Amino acid sequence: MAQIDINTKFITLLGKPLGQSFAARMQNRGYEAAGLNMKYFYTEVENDHLGDVVNGLRYMNFAGFAVTKPNKVEVLKYLDELDPLCAKMGSSNTVVKKGDKLIGYNTDGIGFYTAITKDGIDTKDCTVFCFGAGGVGRAMCSVLAYYGVKKLYITDYFDAAAQSLVDDINKNFAPVAEFVAFKDFSKLGECNMVMNASGIGMAPHLGETPLPEEYVRKDVYYFDACYNPDKTQFLLNAEKAGAKFLNGLSMSLYQGTEQIRLWTGEDAPEDAMRDELLTILEEKKNGK
Repeated sequence: MAQIDINTKFITLLGKPLGQSFAARMQNRGYEAAGLNMKYFYTEVENDHLGDVVNGLRYMNFAGFAVTKPNKVEVLKYLDELDPLCAKMGSSNTVVKKGDKLIGYNTDGIGFYTAITKDGIDTKDCTVFCFGAGGVGRAMCSVLAYYGVKKLYITDYFDAAAQSLVDDINKNFAPVAEFVAFKDFSKLGECNMVMNASGIGMAPHLGETPLPEEYVRKDVYYFDACYNPDKTQFLLNAEKAGAKFLNGLSMSLYQGTEQIRLWTGEDAPEDAMRDELLTILEEKKNGK
């Protein structure tokens, strides 16, 4: 472990709860591999004291900070500037300190977009069906609209959440989104990409899927934001059908490498960070 000294630049993740997060190990492995004098740690805080913490970080030896639930929207009111994509999305997971200014970005969507494009997907050719309109679904759908997508069908257990995301995308990006009621699968036949951002398939919903198996087709690309387990039932069904699919490991990796680029101006050591994520997952499988 690198020695902390007067020149160490800190990063902290603001959110609660954080016990499940892999971010610190992945990020610190990246800093070590890149020879960066930086340290990432956790700060559990919710909306009620978020402003106090952010104001303190402004005057301390931080390169910036990361943000997760429940603070991604609330944090915007304490920032000085927003990246255009971040402003359109209305949430930030990454803040960079430049001089005395705090600038908000959102790398969640960029991580997703990088993952699928490296997997050979051209989003301009995609008609997409998305399960889940929470924070992850919002980032994924927003970045698709930002970079160009033919059509987005969005559904959620909570109809209001799906309708809100549809309205925001059509207003802030492009008129490509359409609301679909929960368990209405009639639009799936038009789609060549289906995304699961609902959390169904993760604990405590292991073995479940939002997409009945009879709707899974070989000629469709399936993406699940989850990577623990590495194959949810959603992806197992895609694999069984012979379809191309991807889990959320690369999304998590690339949102982290983009954060390091923003905080340091340097490319992140992608291989080292991927290896650390895979090590953590293996440890989880073995009950460590």
